[in-house]
Amino acid sequence: QVQLVESGGGLVQAGGSLRLSCVPSDGSTDIYDMGWFRQAPGTDREFVASITWTSGNAYYLDSVKGRFTISRDNAKNTAYLQMNSLKVDDTAVYYCGATTRRGEKLWGQGTQVTVSS
Repeated sequence: QVQLVESGGGLVQAGGSLRLSCVPSDGSTDIYDMGWFRQAPGTDREFVASITWTSGNAYYLDSVKGRFTISRDNAKNTAYLQMNSLKVDDTAVYYCGATTRRGEKLWGQGTQVTVSS
């Protein structure tokens, strides 16, 4: 079964930057849209950003607008989340999620992002 493979998490100081990447494990699954969600301890998973594969239309959680940028490389079938001006409140496990053109929902295993003060 195809899964999403995430990379790029880590530990950074407040104000720093990280870039997350996400790609289907088979490299070729036809994607309709892909996005990032996050879950901090004791909270529900929340939407962060998403992008439509064909049009490139992007959507963001209000609290990350102006700081995070989602993009995709169609040739590599990869999505990126550039996170700048990181805050302690951004600390969470970040999950990549996607919908294929066949309507299947895919998830990654999650990558930890920790922002220290």
